[in-house]
Formats: sequence, structure tokens, C-alpha cells
Amino acid sequence: MKRFYLTGQRTFGNRGCEAIVRSTVGLLQREFGKIEVLVPSEDIEADSNQWPEAAAHGVKFVQAYIPVHTRYWVHLQRLPIPFLKRAGWPFSFPGWLKEQIASVDAVLSVGGDNYSLDYQLPSLLMGLDKLAMDLGKPVIIWGASVGPFEGEPYFISAITKHLSRANMVVVRESVSCDYLTKTLNLKNVFQMADPAFTLENDHVDISQFWPSTGKNGVLGINISPLIEKYKSGDQNLKKETANFIRQVVAVYDISVLLVPHVTPLNGSSYNSDDYYMQGLLSELSDLGDRVKMMSHQLNASQIKFVISQLRFFIGARTHATIAAMSSGVPTISIAYSIKAKGINKDLFGSDDPVLLTSALSMVTLKDSFDWLLKEEHSLREILAARIPELQYSARRAVKNIKDIVDAK
Repeated sequence: MKRFYLTGQRTFGNRGCEAIVRSTVGLLQREFGKIEVLVPSEDIEADSNQWPEAAAHGVKFVQAYIPVHTRYWVHLQRLPIPFLKRAGWPFSFPGWLKEQIASVDAVLSVGGDNYSLDYQLPSLLMGLDKLAMDLGKPVIIWGASVGPFEGEPYFISAITKHLSRANMVVVRESVSCDYLTKTLNLKNVFQMADPAFTLENDHVDISQFWPSTGKNGVLGINISPLIEKYKSGDQNLKKETANFIRQVVAVYDISVLLVPHVTPLNGSSYNSDDYYMQGLLSELSDLGDRVKMMSHQLNASQIKFVISQLRFFIGARTHATIAAMSSGVPTISIAYSIKAKGINKDLFGSDDPVLLTSALSMVTLKDSFDWLLKEEHSLREILAARIPELQYSARRAVKNIKDIVDAK
């Protein structure tokens, strides 16, 4: 029985992280049969409750290593001092963590966009993966968007050297692939679809939160506090979105379901889609049951089922849009980074389904929705044809992992 460790994972509060873990475990099971997967967690009880069947799939939740000095080190690395940028993770690791890493056959670094500058320098993650490399374990950067790193020029040499040591850097879209192969000149890069394209959905009763349906169905909308970071000037994103929703209901006779996809399991309001969209829902209370919000307590597979029941979807969270697209639902991605552009370009051959956060307004949302209405039939045809191909690319990537593990 093969054992794996997933670095870069901390919590299922982000259902995108949960979707990656669930789908990755499923792909590994398909290829290897019986497996054990060590999944780091900052709250083992909460994550276990989120996936009660995890043990049956070979998943064992283990304590995530989140040292208190991480925050101070990351902030220190923001200083414009070259040797700090190149320092990586200069601290030692506890014995119990070394024992866990030493016990596995391979380490998969997951998390989607951890290896980017979206969340400062990925120093701790580099340290964890380096620990595995130094122990002689195969390390695969798995289903990721990687880079660009030009915003931190002194960091480029360090991250290039680190990524070159990985057995494979498996990216989920062509923008990252081109950057790594053409700009950083890496030779160990492989492209696949995001593993969450293979996530199975799980039926759930939607009657408690489904809006009263207009004659033209239900539009799902996901916006998040994260997009506030990328807005332009004095944009009022909630107000623009609320005005767009009013127009959708009144003019198009389409109801709206607000879909939170990141909601901390401890009830915190920090980075919570549910908390953020509650204000939007309150502002639209006069529309009654035509606008409602999905329960924030659902897991990633249940959310994918809910999304699959929609006619259209507009979303800011990457894995909410992946859940929609992989369910055949015509989708607009509200983008704040290159990953949405890359995923859409690979799927549709263009970035027409992408709306930049900096351009978000009632007008651009309406234009995007009009485009969905116009292109609905062709989008459904493209999704029906392309999703099986993307799912196959993920399964093919796991075969490469098997080759690496079997060669050890």
C-alpha cells in the first residue's frame, strides 16, 4: 500500500482546498488501489466532520505544521533585502513531522496557487517540500498555478532552483506552463487540468435555500471578500453586484442563488464568502424569495451538486467556477489573477468568459450575462466535449506519479 503526504493543505474551510484533496485522493485510488493519504489539518475534528467518509478513502488527518514564527518571517521577507528573498525557510522542523514525511512514498504539494505571490513568498511550503526532497522522497507540485515571480526579482533564482528539484511540476493551465518552460526554462513541467474537474458531486436537499424560480431558471453568483483586494479605485463591488441582480430578476425573470464557497469552519468572518454576501442578501431583501443564499455548511461535493442545478453561474472563487464548468453549466469567471484566464483559455480557446475584477460593474456584469445567454448552446456543447478530455489529462498525470513512485 502506497502512502502520500499533501503539503500546502491546512483546512477545508476553503471548499476549493477540499475539492482538490477529495479529487486528488480519488485519482490516486483509481491508479494505486488501496492507499493512505496524510492530510495536514489545523482542526482535525472540523475537517473530519466535513468529510465523514474520509477514512474509508484512505485519508488520515494529521496535525498541520504552522509555527508561530511563520508570520514574522514572511513579513520580514517583504523587506527589499536580496538575501532575505533568497533565504527560503531557514528553520528546522520538529521530529514528529520528519517522521511523517519519512514514512510516505511521495509528497504532493497541493493548494492551487500556493506557489505564487498571491499570499506573499511561499517560504514555509518550500521548506516542507525541501524537507521531503532532502529525505529522498519524490516531490510533485500538483495541479497548481505557479508564478509569475517578477514582482519579487531577487526571489526568482531561489524559486527556480527549488522547482527544478521537484520530480514534476504539474500545472493546471497553459499560462503557468508557458511561464515555467519559457521564462524559467524548467524541464520538469507537465500540464493537466485542475484535479477538481474530476470531483464527484453529492446529492443534497436544496429545497431549504432554493429561490422561487422565475420562468428562465436560476443564476448562481459567488463573490468574495478577496476581490476587494483587487478592485479598481473606489469601486463599490457589492452595490454594483446588487444593482445587477435587481436587473436580472426584473428584466430577465431569472432568480438568483448566492453561493458561498469559502466559509471558515470555526465560524470566523475572516475571508468568509457567507459573511461577505450576507450584506448583499440584506440589501436585496425586498426581492423576497427570488434571491436566496445557499447554506454555508455544505461540503465541496454537495456544493458541486447545488451548482449543477443552476442554469448559469458567475463566480469569483476559482473552484466554484470549476464546479460549474465541470457540471456543464455556462460560467463567467470573475478574475483577480492569471489562473482564471489560463483555465478558461485552455477550456474554451479564449478568455471571453473572464471578467476582470478591476472592471467589475453593473454594466460589465450585464454584458457578461448577455454573452452567456447568447452563447449558452455553444458553451454547453464545448463543455460536454472538453470536460472528459480535461478529466483524462488529470488521470494521465497520476500515471506519471505512479511511474515516479514505482521507480524509487
